[in-house]
Amino acid sequence: QVQLVESGGGKVQAGGSLRLSCAASGNIFYINDMRWYRQAPGPQRELVATITESGSPYYADSVKGRFTIFRDNDKNTMYLQLNSLRPEDTGIYYCYAEIRKGPQDLYGVDYWGGGTLVTVSS
Repeated sequence: QVQLVESGGGKVQAGGSLRLSCAASGNIFYINDMRWYRQAPGPQRELVATITESGSPYYADSVKGRFTIFRDNDKNTMYLQLNSLRPEDTGIYYCYAEIRKGPQDLYGVDYWGGGTLVTVSS
């Protein structure tokens, strides 16, 4: 089985920083894209940042210049550095990964973590 576990959430004041981690474990052959999503109160889940298997990052306009996504492929871990936090960054942050379990898998399978809560006060 494959698991994604996030950590690093917490409560900070506006302008503060946090670093989120997402560790993948289990039967992993190869990890393709990894992403961070967030969900504020409500049904919509917003894509915050993506990092490709080769390390290319992409960001939502709302977080460009403030957040940095990176990954350590040796540790099967992805990170999100959150700087200059704003109250509107509050939400549950979920990690996502597309994972191949073996060389026989032509395509990866989608996996999600359980989320970590970030609360930013004004």
